[in-house]
Amino acid sequence: MYAQENITYQKPSEEILTLADFEMAPAISMNSTKDQAILVYRNTYKTLDDLNQEEMRLGGLRINPKTSISSTMTFYTKIKVKNLLTQTETEIKNLPQSAKITYLTWSPDEKKIAFINNTNQGNELWYIDLDNALAHQLTQAELNANTGNPITWFKDSQQLLVKTQRHRYDDLTDKTNAIPEGPIVSASEGGVESQNRTYQDLLKDKIDEENFEKLITTDLYRIDLSGNKKLFKSADMFISESFSPDGKYLMITTLQKPFSYIVPFQRFPMKTTVYTANGDRVKVVNELPLNEVMPKGFMSVRQGKRSLRWRSDNPSSLFYVQALDEGDQANEVEFRDELFSWDAPFNKNPESLAKTSQRYGGIIFGNNQTAIVYDQWYDTRNIRTYLLNPSTKNMKVINDRNYQDVYADPGDFQTERNEFGQQTLLINNHKMYLIGDGYSANGKFPFIDEYDMTTDQSSRIYQSTLTDKLEDISSIIDIDSGKILVNIQSKTDYPNYYFRNIFATHDDDSLTKVTDNQNPFESLNDVHKEVIKYQRKDGVELSGTLYLPKGYMERENKEKLPLLIWAYPTEYKDKNSAGQSTANPNEFTFPYYGSFVYWVAKGYAVLDDAAFPIIGEGETEPNDTFIEQLIWNAEAAIDALDEKGYIDRTKVGVGGHSYGAFMTANLLTHSDLFACGIARSGAYNRTLTPFGFQREQRNYWEASDVYNTMSPFMNAEKMKKPMLLVHGEADNNPGTFTLQTERYFQALKGLGAPVRMVILPKESHGYVAKENILHLLWEQEQFLDKYLKGN
Repeated sequence: MYAQENITYQKPSEEILTLADFEMAPAISMNSTKDQAILVYRNTYKTLDDLNQEEMRLGGLRINPKTSISSTMTFYTKIKVKNLLTQTETEIKNLPQSAKITYLTWSPDEKKIAFINNTNQGNELWYIDLDNALAHQLTQAELNANTGNPITWFKDSQQLLVKTQRHRYDDLTDKTNAIPEGPIVSASEGGVESQNRTYQDLLKDKIDEENFEKLITTDLYRIDLSGNKKLFKSADMFISESFSPDGKYLMITTLQKPFSYIVPFQRFPMKTTVYTANGDRVKVVNELPLNEVMPKGFMSVRQGKRSLRWRSDNPSSLFYVQALDEGDQANEVEFRDELFSWDAPFNKNPESLAKTSQRYGGIIFGNNQTAIVYDQWYDTRNIRTYLLNPSTKNMKVINDRNYQDVYADPGDFQTERNEFGQQTLLINNHKMYLIGDGYSANGKFPFIDEYDMTTDQSSRIYQSTLTDKLEDISSIIDIDSGKILVNIQSKTDYPNYYFRNIFATHDDDSLTKVTDNQNPFESLNDVHKEVIKYQRKDGVELSGTLYLPKGYMERENKEKLPLLIWAYPTEYKDKNSAGQSTANPNEFTFPYYGSFVYWVAKGYAVLDDAAFPIIGEGETEPNDTFIEQLIWNAEAAIDALDEKGYIDRTKVGVGGHSYGAFMTANLLTHSDLFACGIARSGAYNRTLTPFGFQREQRNYWEASDVYNTMSPFMNAEKMKKPMLLVHGEADNNPGTFTLQTERYFQALKGLGAPVRMVILPKESHGYVAKENILHLLWEQEQFLDKYLKGN
């Protein structure tokens, strides 16, 4: 057995370190015409010092109370402006020293960008004038970003509405030495009440309530580009602010009391009020009560107005949805939801636009005669697309399919910027346009379809024909000239943006490069990469991306390699969808801490993103045969590579993160297929998530056999294979409390299993600190070399 160890941070071998410690390519944000962009740069990793800042976990939020921003925020350090027509890049002048930039927000006229600079004292407001590439500071460190972006531009692009701090750090109560005034009491009046998932970071007592209220209470100020500011609204728990498309009205949502100890703040009471742009109250348009009790099922929703937004096609109209089944998916009704439109100043009744037979899934407005509406249903995996005329209320189905059937995906309707600066459906001579991924049994070939509203017919106007590279279509720039924006990559070419002319007669004339990101992983250029396809014993088609070491395929005498399988199970309701593949050998090989790809550089075969479908057709739920299907998936992958002669099937390791860790523990427990496994940030005792987990809708008492059988903790005595358990000390994901790994480790250790546990300090569900990531790679390398290569 392993004893408790206290070790210093270690780094992996040179092969792994070279791949792990790289320079991050810039992210790109373009204006609507795609002729100008900003390039933003950040460090590849955070540091432990970044994670070691003070943190308060309240109401589902993680907040740095000293700097009034999410403690999990990632910051940019540098910005450039790029002219996409001339390909010139310009450094932004006068950026703050040691910049920590976030919440970049384009102005309505797209000539300026506002942003926050986070300092040790708080958040400063800055903006960039793109005409002269010059940054200007507008405020001191006073903005409050505890609930998200505190910046909203006025329509004139000359003023900003910002949330500023009402309370400072010194106003908060330190719980460390605070004496409670009484006990914490919770009660139930009987009956079936809240069956909530296991949320983290909830309020726990009155002191938490007081601190939470202070942290999210803000003042709203109007600030012009000279830094002059005027109080707009004071002292409230402002959650969101949005102007109508014409800029004449402002919708503000505030949090209300009472708070809750069992759900996050998004389900606290809320009130939404519309004001004029000058701050005069027009009308309260929505009031939502506390929502601690939710009917069972993924398609059950909160009662009251949902998805309350401004219509993008009208100057000042709201739209929203209300449930017609009391929000309960168990109720049998003809229509589930009703969609309404409501014109300002809201002195007339809202107008019904449509009713959906399934749960409302979204709308894209085009104009008063054209909109696209979606509805969906989880149990059947069905999604429908409707063409709606908002004026006549006529609505017809134009697509009806299983949303997991990626081969039949018709694509997404495209939008363009209208006269209000809002995104509305791209309509050209009664035609609309869809961009699709183009997945098929032969690979991925993205396309653009033209949908004719007069004939209800679609025709393909472009489809990628690249076979040695992977092309993704980002957007349509000008449909008449055929100019589109695409992203092209290969397994050795880093993804880059290009303008493509789909009407060009010669391929050489069709592409113009927009970005020039270089490959930081050239040492992987010559590794073998392919997508392999195989079948499991019930005939379901499976796939995965296979990596083999450099030069392996050219060797005359191919030694059998140790194999690493990385996977994540996915539930399906039909075998056809489960057997479809979205893997592509031309996708850029991007090793990151979360995969096994690194180890191809050390002589391992790696099957990455191996398909692990869990299928439950008809009345059968996928999890009813979860263990059995896990083993079928694993057997099929190992058999396929063994038949090719690539692997030593006695030296196969498996790994996964989160639900993949849960998969890993079950495979080591219930099969003899693997020599060892790596399980990161998983949940192992399903009785600790009794009201559902992943996509399981039944609670523990309805399906106790399923919960117990699927729980590696309940079967810990059967697990005898070496396992590396890893978890972040501060996991923030519902269901994967760090306690899950600690208790599972104690059980395995007590029962004599060869197991090692690594708790990464300060990390959440995903890992971000450089010290932790490099040490994690070292731990995995030591573990695999000992239990896989060393066998």
